[in-house]
Amino acid sequence: MTVPGGPRARFHHLIAAEWTKMWSLRSTPWAFAVSVLLVVAINTNAAVADYHNWPNYPEGIRQLFVPIWAMRDAFTIGGAMVLMLAAASIGALTLVGEYSTGQIRTTFAAVPARRSVLAAKTVVVTLVTTALGAVAAVTSFAVTQAILSGHHVGLPFGYPDAARVMVASALLAPVCALVGLGLAALIRHTATTIVSLTLLLLVLPSLLNEGRYATASLLHALPQGAWAELVTVGDSPVPVAYPTTIAGSWLVYGLWALVAVAIAAVAVHHRDPAP
Repeated sequence: MTVPGGPRARFHHLIAAEWTKMWSLRSTPWAFAVSVLLVVAINTNAAVADYHNWPNYPEGIRQLFVPIWAMRDAFTIGGAMVLMLAAASIGALTLVGEYSTGQIRTTFAAVPARRSVLAAKTVVVTLVTTALGAVAAVTSFAVTQAILSGHHVGLPFGYPDAARVMVASALLAPVCALVGLGLAALIRHTATTIVSLTLLLLVLPSLLNEGRYATASLLHALPQGAWAELVTVGDSPVPVAYPTTIAGSWLVYGLWALVAVAIAAVAVHHRDPAP
């Protein structure tokens, strides 16, 4: 921290401070553990259901199961939605929590460089939620495919595109966390920020479909739509009217993260001018 007449805080000091803030709360490890368990439980439930229903599946479904259905069991939309909301909430609370308690005044009094504080928060949030997403993605894949292997339809880690799917699912967490951070900087109210995140990340995609060009384009431009494309493997028997691309979906990930951080930086700089 910076104090009058004292040494200037270096960036690694700010990162250490933000790291301490996050993990000093008892709720933090519980939130991470519960989030991972919920994601893995939802995906595992899908794999268990398919395992038990496998003897009754017709030949048409069995032919499509590997790799399409097997990969969907590892990364279900329900599990993705839980991961998105959990990560976005963590990112938002990292900033909006300080605004709601007034602690942000102390932080900015100690470190007048607002953007440096935000950059440190961004680094910590990105690292922590990336780890959260990676644990959830790898564990889900390992558990679900182990269950499906009982009927010899599980996918190995070395399966083509399996790495891409796991990376896409893992990075969904930091992308949504940074969106949460950006909205928190704009709204600065806990309940309103969480509701806005829910509407943007979860509700809006459910209202869109790929039957029309406009709605399909908007869906593909959202994090959930980009994730859905990145975790799709195999040839779907249902033709898509307005498909997107893998490269375009990765670009969506990057743009959401960059724009969210830029919005947060502008909001913090202009709405919290240095004394």
